[in-house]
Amino acid sequence: MTKKTMQGPASPLPEWAQGRLLTVEEAAERLNTSVRFPRRLIEERRIAFIHVGRNVRIPEAALEAFIAAGLVEPITTTRRRRAA
Repeated sequence: MTKKTMQGPASPLPEWAQGRLLTVEEAAERLNTSVRFPRRLIEERRIAFIHVGRNVRIPEAALEAFIAAGLVEPITTTRRRRAA
């Protein structure tokens, strides 16, 4: 008999999910919001999350990507002088 070894990726999680996993409370603190806001993001599937048993965790990279996606750059305009 020969032994079969499973060959595959070191981790079944995608690369963005391999960093630190935040609780909903930690995500709310980082966003400076109530706990309800990240829970709503999860419910509406607007942010990636992972189930760990019955618990929900948000990958730190997913939270950073969500914040970056909402970044609005300022508009710079030049002021024209009015003709007198």
